Amino acid sequence: MICGGSLPARRKSRDNWSNNSGGKVRTLIQDLRFGFRMMLNKPGVTIVILLALGIGIGINSAIFSVVNGVLIRPLPFKSPERTMFISESNRQIPEMAVSYPNFLDWREQARTFDQFSAFQESSYVLTGTTEPERLSARDVSAGFFTVLGVTPLLGRNFSLDEDQPGSGRTVILSYGLWQRRFGGATDILGQSLKLSNETYTVIGVLPAEFEWEAPVDIFVPIGLKAKDLMDRGKHPGIYVLGLLKPDVTEEQARRDLIAIAQRLAVEYPQTNEGNSVSLRTLHDRATAEIRPALLLLLVAVGLVLLIACANVANLLLARATTRLREMVIRAALGASRWRIVRQLLTESLVLSVIGGLLGLLLASLAIIGLLALIPSDIPQLLTRRIGVDRNVLAFTFGVSILTGVIFGLAPALQTSKVNLNEVLKEGDRGSIGGGFRRHLRSLLVISEVAMALLLLVSSGLLIKSFLELRKSDLGFDPKGVLTMRLSLPLFKYQDDAQVLNFYEQLLKRVQSLPGVRAVGLSIGLPMNGGIESGVTVEEQPSTAVGSTATAVNLAVTEGYFSAMKIPLLRGRLFSAQDNSDTKTVALVDEKLVERYFPNSDPIGKRIKEGRLSDPSPWLEIIGVVKHVRHYGPDERGRPEIYVPYRQMTAAGRKIARSMLLVIGTTNDPEAIAGAVRAEVRQIDKDQPISQIRTMPQVVASVIAPQRFATWLLAIFAASAMVLAIIGVYSVTANSVTQRTREIGIRMALGAPPRNVLNLLVRQSMSVVLIGIVLGLICAFALTRVISDLLYGISAADIMIYALVTSLLFSSAWLACFFASRKATKVDPIIALRCD
Repeated sequence: MICGGSLPARRKSRDNWSNNSGGKVRTLIQDLRFGFRMMLNKPGVTIVILLALGIGIGINSAIFSVVNGVLIRPLPFKSPERTMFISESNRQIPEMAVSYPNFLDWREQARTFDQFSAFQESSYVLTGTTEPERLSARDVSAGFFTVLGVTPLLGRNFSLDEDQPGSGRTVILSYGLWQRRFGGATDILGQSLKLSNETYTVIGVLPAEFEWEAPVDIFVPIGLKAKDLMDRGKHPGIYVLGLLKPDVTEEQARRDLIAIAQRLAVEYPQTNEGNSVSLRTLHDRATAEIRPALLLLLVAVGLVLLIACANVANLLLARATTRLREMVIRAALGASRWRIVRQLLTESLVLSVIGGLLGLLLASLAIIGLLALIPSDIPQLLTRRIGVDRNVLAFTFGVSILTGVIFGLAPALQTSKVNLNEVLKEGDRGSIGGGFRRHLRSLLVISEVAMALLLLVSSGLLIKSFLELRKSDLGFDPKGVLTMRLSLPLFKYQDDAQVLNFYEQLLKRVQSLPGVRAVGLSIGLPMNGGIESGVTVEEQPSTAVGSTATAVNLAVTEGYFSAMKIPLLRGRLFSAQDNSDTKTVALVDEKLVERYFPNSDPIGKRIKEGRLSDPSPWLEIIGVVKHVRHYGPDERGRPEIYVPYRQMTAAGRKIARSMLLVIGTTNDPEAIAGAVRAEVRQIDKDQPISQIRTMPQVVASVIAPQRFATWLLAIFAASAMVLAIIGVYSVTANSVTQRTREIGIRMALGAPPRNVLNLLVRQSMSVVLIGIVLGLICAFALTRVISDLLYGISAADIMIYALVTSLLFSSAWLACFFASRKATKVDPIIALRCD
């Protein structure tokens, strides 16, 4: 006896399975062949369907490729889910730079991390080559590349011994610098570079794909300057990366670091009281700014796809009406309802798969445009991963199949549910199809119109908000202003007199250039943030706490306000006489006056940086200027204090060696960049300049994220409206065709063509009006979600709602009118013969 049954029984079972599977394959092939024949039988309808699906699936795949590259795919590091970005924090600043001694204590006391690494943005002047160049740099502690899991392409990482004061100076080059300045020479290891008058030995070259935050040219051990960083009260732009131990959660690590911060606050109350720790993943930090806009766009393109599905379902319902007799004959010959549904779903899936392929082609083209529109401040680490990969292919395939089921299921179920006797009695009359089918098509049109209106309202609000943002009062005039950064090296400009002498010469030389109307220096630029400090107002003890009253504090020369066209509202501006030998003075902005001198004249009053007990000197207010938006055009407004550059030492600060040259011109500002560079070389042939930008470019880069989201949403909303109008037109046109006999009877009984036209338009527009009302209700409810993205307007802006409603209503009316016009051309005799 053979286990599992006799041999003949098993052979019979295999034969049955083979016959059944072979029959299923043959049936599938037959369904596919018939589906292709039906597509070719109605080429006009097929083209419209494929275009609708291609557009809907294509823009979904394109946006998903961005979401996939930026938000979904992990960062290309060894353990991105365990790598944390760590900073200090207090009540005013949620992510504050880290004190270097605090970092050392974290590294020693933390129990939830495998390794820590500190990093700080820096720059060095490369000399000894054909032309001096300022190199962007990152000073890092020894474990930086180990935390990220990055192995140099050539050479090695920093050792612990090299991350100490007094050790041999070493440097690691970026791939870009290695190629650009050294031609990719393989013998670069061990070579010496002159960086800011110090000799460094090259020990490594990073791989081409490495990037973290902004790209930099070189990496230098931060421990070389550790002695200058040991003031625990200073936070000199240092941030920390930490690698969590396996099986340690982010919350456990946060509690561990907060406990250390609390101990340090008790041990060092003068510097650490009130300070805590902020911790989040690298991915969250890299995507925090762009995430809301991308999710909004993903929802928007999802609505466009739903509108496309509703449109296609309507077209298939219209086509299905003409195939009722075919379905009845199939049923009469023995086909089950499931067999008919399967055939119709196969046809839908064929359409959706072809539409998906078309959409993938459109997505590939759209991605090129999206990459050009994505704001430049999004790291290339994220944007270079945007493209058609396996995730996007899987998404497109899944969306195509789901779309085919969504738009094909309702027509398939309705078409397969036929009454044999009723259809055979009715013949080809336009009444075939029943009221439920007409109601279903009307419901689809209502949903299309409602979703299109929701998208139009959202895009209208964002467009108006963006326009308000662009014309907002920045407090200065960016037109005709050129900026560039100069950083004087300490080895060459060791005392304040040398620094002041260089900048004095430069200001005089640049002022004498043709086309220059004003020139000044500033320690910072509008729209790029600023250095904040506490502020204490004399005779106002409530401001003396310093930790709760803060202001943006800038050191500038007297020509800065003229170059930037910042209006003087009261008092006087700085002059060349405001130097270290005179009393310390300051200019304040109107926001500070509103807050601290609402009912008095601030001229002659005194303020100081920091707390009342701090050693910084009192500054006499000599003038009030207009408030300048230093944190973007949508900032809520921080008070601002300006001090004369020549009085920085007297005001308790070191003379800044890194300054921004601000040049106001009477013509194209970029045209004088070469002349300014030549003047700098005349003073110091080894002094490079960097960050050459016009102020309009600075402003444009700040509002780039809003522009990106606004115009993409506008494009998607326009696509949604076009699809919705096509849906209205197709339903109305099909309704006219189906009601040919009714129209013929009305006209035979004396109804004027105009009356018939008005009847058809009125009936079609009643469906559109329901969709508009439903869309307005949804818009009022859901646009509150984007209220945080709006500037200067309300989410319930009546003008936008009225404008969008009028646009959609008039477009739908035109579609109904042109679709109904052929009813006026119906010959009653021919129409009645159709009975």
